[in-house]
Amino acid sequence: MNHTQLRPYSRSVSIIGVGCTPFMEILGSPETEGLTEGELFGYAALEAMKDAGVEPKDIDYYFHGQANPNFVSEYITPNMQVANWFGMKGKGSMHHSEACCTGYLALEIAVMAVASGKYDIVLSGSADMGASLPVEGQPAHKRRGFSLEEFNTSLKYIYDRAYTRGMQAGMYTIFDDLAALYARDHKLEADTMDQVLCAMAINNRYNASKDPLAKLRQTYDEVAKEKGFSTAMEFMQSPFNPKIGDYMRVSGLEERSEGAAAVIVCPTEIAYKYTDQPIVVLGTGSSALEASNPHLERRATREACQQVYDIAGIKPEEIDLFYANDFVITSHLDAAEIAGYLPQENGYQYVLEGRTRFDGDKPINTNGGRTSFGHAHAASGLADIYEAVKQMRGECGERQVKKLPKTAMLRGFGGGQNVSATILRKG
Repeated sequence: MNHTQLRPYSRSVSIIGVGCTPFMEILGSPETEGLTEGELFGYAALEAMKDAGVEPKDIDYYFHGQANPNFVSEYITPNMQVANWFGMKGKGSMHHSEACCTGYLALEIAVMAVASGKYDIVLSGSADMGASLPVEGQPAHKRRGFSLEEFNTSLKYIYDRAYTRGMQAGMYTIFDDLAALYARDHKLEADTMDQVLCAMAINNRYNASKDPLAKLRQTYDEVAKEKGFSTAMEFMQSPFNPKIGDYMRVSGLEERSEGAAAVIVCPTEIAYKYTDQPIVVLGTGSSALEASNPHLERRATREACQQVYDIAGIKPEEIDLFYANDFVITSHLDAAEIAGYLPQENGYQYVLEGRTRFDGDKPINTNGGRTSFGHAHAASGLADIYEAVKQMRGECGERQVKKLPKTAMLRGFGGGQNVSATILRKG
């Protein structure tokens, strides 16, 4: 695959507003049971408008993202279904779906719409109901639980069956491959790789414990103490956190959630009309490969990162903050090394030393990532963008990183095919 050389955007585009719901599980919660995908999307959209200081009438166009709308919401055109929830009925819009990469690409398509000159203010949001399914033939607020086996029946639709067998080898076997590849390349013994994977989960949970929007907020130190263990690592390597493959443990997989997030962008030249802290989108890069093969996930990540570095004209050492969609937790370490944010020869040591926590010198996934913040599939990318913007503005309170970030990078991945890389810089 030859590297794609891209041109910078025709006009600079900045983020002026962000919104995000808590990531949650609606079933069994008296406070939230009965919420619909449209309500979640509307909440995030209205919060982003409030943050930007705009009203629905000011929005020229909006994008709606959902990973698998027909399966999780029984919609084919969900952008039309949600318009009434945030005052946008009659506005131009479109729906898109790139599985778990949807939220990252939601920013890219909004930026392109503004950079083209056609629109000045664009809203892009994503929502998903990742922990429940619709009750067939009933109104949208009627939801039911489902088994992992039932959910897995939908996964065959996101893999290229012309050339692969997709998930026939077993979902956990495929998810374990990247850990095995990382251990081989770094010459790590199985016990050391296990500690690295557990440490990533511990660090994610520590970050999430300070985030009021995160689904899981009890630290693993607290969990370990409740279960009678001396340390979090002892708990993580116990039968309470069983292995589901040669390397992967339960703690290394996504926490399925319901949630939504949104972003509003406009030309940088008018951004200061709405905010004194615009976040400029320096560029985005993308690649699509059969990423259930860990070699191809790496290849696509390398291509997307190189594209965005070329466009932005900056170097890896300028990145202050890194996010990676890590519904399989190994992915955030591997992506951080490929992007040059962590050294490729020993990035795992930064994880073991706690340096990738929000209070470390190389923070990754300050909201807790997919294993602790939660994974609402299409919405997760925009939730990371929400968190990055808040960190760059210095609005994260007790989870604020030590050094106010000037530049952040986000690596999106999802659906077995889409990989993206985005660089943001404080204006």
